[in-house]
Amino acid sequence: MHLDSDRNHEKISAAHPFVSGVESYIRRNRLLPPPQVQTDNGIAPTVIVALSGGADSVALLAVLVALGYNCRAAHCNFHLRGEESNRDMRHAAAICERLGVEMHLRHFTGIEKQCNLSGHSVEMVCRDLRYEWFDSLLDLDAAYALAVGHHAEDRAETFMLNLMRGTGIAGLTSMQPRRGSIIRPLLGCTRHEIEQFLDDCGLAFINDSSNQSDEHRRNRLRNRVFPLLEELFPGACESITHTISTLELTRAVYADAIDMLSAPYIDRPLRHIRLSALVTEQTHAAAILFELLHPLGFNSSQVADIIASQSGSGLKFRSSRSGTVMELDHGILTIFPDNEPTKEIQTECFDIDISNSIVIPRLCINVTSHPAAEFKPEGVNPFIAFIDADALEGSPRWQLRHPRLGDRMVPFGQKKSKLLSDIFANAHYSAAQKRTQWLLTRNDEIIWVPGLRNSASFTIGPQTSSFLRLEADTLI
Repeated sequence: MHLDSDRNHEKISAAHPFVSGVESYIRRNRLLPPPQVQTDNGIAPTVIVALSGGADSVALLAVLVALGYNCRAAHCNFHLRGEESNRDMRHAAAICERLGVEMHLRHFTGIEKQCNLSGHSVEMVCRDLRYEWFDSLLDLDAAYALAVGHHAEDRAETFMLNLMRGTGIAGLTSMQPRRGSIIRPLLGCTRHEIEQFLDDCGLAFINDSSNQSDEHRRNRLRNRVFPLLEELFPGACESITHTISTLELTRAVYADAIDMLSAPYIDRPLRHIRLSALVTEQTHAAAILFELLHPLGFNSSQVADIIASQSGSGLKFRSSRSGTVMELDHGILTIFPDNEPTKEIQTECFDIDISNSIVIPRLCINVTSHPAAEFKPEGVNPFIAFIDADALEGSPRWQLRHPRLGDRMVPFGQKKSKLLSDIFANAHYSAAQKRTQWLLTRNDEIIWVPGLRNSASFTIGPQTSSFLRLEADTLI
């Protein structure tokens, strides 16, 4: 821990040069409305502040409080560093008490197990869990934004990391003041300025011992490369951040040109690319394809391989940094994204009237009603479902939706429920098939997986007086 956290200090002044500098940065980049602009409930805009207890996050919280924003701190305890993790948690709570801020706390366990299952690093798993929770807090507190404490050195490090991975102009300018609901008010501040501000205010901060390890590439840059750069080229970090600012001036123009040149060869959202036509007709095909695919995790070497294979069919290309898979067929690249780009598809959900035929994107279901006397078994056909009309009683809610984590159903002919993920695995479903599979549910109970399995619920029996026959005749 740095400094003495037990000292009594006056309220942090909004007139402090550091605070006023951050205020100007917020205003210049339009990160937040002025705190004087009250919301419907009569208070200043709410901001969730990611608080680790380190210098940058403590300074960020202190500045936003000093400026008059209605802050809520969010602290994650991953329990990866034993007592040190609990020390960080206690210190974050003490800072919140000192500043009069409510703190949301979330404990995460089993991180190593999740890493083994996903194949991702501890750093990546923790990041995903952290931001997923932050997103939920934005909704819970009806917050305007999530503020994170990245500063100038973080930006320079990200520039260098992406440069060494191989990237384009978007990657070199990837750490922006705003990305969606995430804002970075300290991006124009240096680490030295942050620590000087905390010293002036008598605010304590902790140092994460893992930051001293050179196991991660970012730490190697921070602990070894940048000190050497500053020694050999004084002002190196400042020069890099200046370069980023210069690149940002041209990024928008470049992006507009890529959008214009790529438009005839793609659809939106990006699912198909007319590769053969793009390569044949565009002089700058390699640059265009790189800008289209790099956000999906493909590097320049992979883009070159794809262009070289433009006339092939039945070829698959997998991103080295994400789960995105592309298939090439007769000059057309079809993209099957695995993470962020598929959320729109995964969350599709339609309330339906089960008594009538149904037409939704990529699925048509013909529905007919019959007396029990007309029932004739049609063999095992997962594209057909028979449902006892008793299922309509009580005005239940019928929906067609995509799978969710933990979904279970009782398959036809069985008495115990099974995880839907296990049923998919037994059917050798691809990741894309799992994501896009439709489910028919009654009050959120899975009644039918069109094209795959029928449920044991509401089947035809001796007591059935009438039934519905459902047939999925078009799966697109």
